Amino acid sequence: MTPPETPDAPGTTAEPAPSAPAPRGLRNVQLPEEVVRGLEERMKGSSFDSVDQLIAFILGRLVDRTPGATAFSEEDEKVLKDRLRSLGYID
Repeated sequence: MTPPETPDAPGTTAEPAPSAPAPRGLRNVQLPEEVVRGLEERMKGSSFDSVDQLIAFILGRLVDRTPGATAFSEEDEKVLKDRLRSLGYID
């Protein structure tokens, strides 16, 4: 078996190696390497076993959000704004 070519190896092409088909119900997604490295750093010490799990969790949370919905009720938002105003953070 020959090792995969690296960007520094002679004869390297710019095209990514073909990936194996995804298991049924899943899709493959290509991400920039710097994004994956950043996610790997963020998941250290977390309960996620892989970057794939972290990405599925993040995207799932985004998809589940109702457009225009806020994380706070109107009353919670009022209390928060009053507190920030009393502390001088907002006018």
